[in-house]
Amino acid sequence: MQTTHRQLLLATPLRLCCLRQRFYHKQTLTNAVVQKKRTELFSKEAKRQAALITDIEKIEVKYYGHPEDCTLIMNKNMSTPFNCAQHINQMILERSVVAEVDGQVWDMHRPLEDNCGLRFLHFRQNDPYYANKAFWRSASLMLGAVLESVFKDNIYVELCSFPSPNVRSGSFVYDVDLKITKWEPTKEELRILSGEMVKLAMASHRFERLEVDANLALKIFSDNHFKRNQIPHIAAQSSSGNTVVVYRMGTFVEISCGPMISNTSHLGKVSVASVHPIETNDGQLFRVQGVALPRGFMLNHFSYGLLEKRAQRLNSGRIPVIPTVESLPPQQELSAA
Repeated sequence: MQTTHRQLLLATPLRLCCLRQRFYHKQTLTNAVVQKKRTELFSKEAKRQAALITDIEKIEVKYYGHPEDCTLIMNKNMSTPFNCAQHINQMILERSVVAEVDGQVWDMHRPLEDNCGLRFLHFRQNDPYYANKAFWRSASLMLGAVLESVFKDNIYVELCSFPSPNVRSGSFVYDVDLKITKWEPTKEELRILSGEMVKLAMASHRFERLEVDANLALKIFSDNHFKRNQIPHIAAQSSSGNTVVVYRMGTFVEISCGPMISNTSHLGKVSVASVHPIETNDGQLFRVQGVALPRGFMLNHFSYGLLEKRAQRLNSGRIPVIPTVESLPPQQELSAA
């Protein structure tokens, strides 16, 4: 079945063709409606969890780092590393990507749970391994947000997952079901996708973390058959045996163990470089790949072009294995960040 791109695509001039013969929800459901439902459920649960804290308990947070070590008195299960950075100085606040809490990499907006030691991680430290990994992971999540919102309503996009971040691979990735059998994007289409990533960066959206019951996670992602299949297995591998970590970035809600960067403004120059069809045990998906630099990092046109060319090659990250009741899949980024 052939369709014109005016029939298929969003307000952006992307060109898609060859619709599959299978449709979900008979195309009555749109990604905009689903996204609205998910963010409303996220807000409701965040409010419910916040209401459970009826007494304010103080904790000692021992900060180690520039300009000097100090001890901060903060609120248990309420104050975050971001709040701590606000008490130190503006430079620490702006450059910190993730925190390290008692040796564990920690989201900047995740509440602190007890007395602890605190350090901040950033891109210009001697070994930015954890900062870079969070950056790559967050770029994948942002790419998922773009893919879920860039198409016209008659394309119901189902996001599958993204492989564990590997900076050496040369690209960040998201695997997605577009309900089409063929898409070879033009340079203009890739520029449009890249531009949507830039818009997210300019919006400075925070990455909000929330741990939810598996039943609620199933409700949040009831309109995505990949997530419905993944959630029971993710929950079973959690420390509680029944919870799933979800993130909200703007109005986009996604599953990942994280951690993520503090906010989208840490993303600097970015390019969506290529799209590759891949085969899975659930049928064909598209592997969408991009490359990015942290804000403030500069490369000349030639050097950045080499990174873009590398990101065009098919990323060798693990192909998604859609879980079944009988077996657990190899670990995916979705289940083990």
